[in-house]
Amino acid sequence: MSKLDKEQVLADFTEAYTSAHGKAPTVEEKSGWYSINGDKNVRLAQVAELTEELKSGSVKSAKKPTAAKSTSKKTSTKAKTSSKKASKGKSSGGLTAKELWKQHLEKSPDARLPRGMQ
Repeated sequence: MSKLDKEQVLADFTEAYTSAHGKAPTVEEKSGWYSINGDKNVRLAQVAELTEELKSGSVKSAKKPTAAKSTSKKTSTKAKTSSKKASKGKSSGGLTAKELWKQHLEKSPDARLPRGMQ
């Protein structure tokens, strides 16, 4: 593996990112890790790989604007919550774990219910 020049790699990445996205990225360095636009931290070799991907034009795995990521997360979260609501509505009449333990503990005269179950 060849030695990477930090300044050169970051300059190349900034140039490629600017040409692909129209604005300069914010790159923060902390103990050998680089955070690009506040996303997850990557090593210098991964920054060099991102530079090559940006130069080749395959932007699918390169850093995209965070607005696109947040909308996809919101839609998946909405889908999960709606499926949970649907599954609660279609319950088969069984007991929840809390209700089952409450019944089990009420059978014994010596047992007391935990704080949250009273």
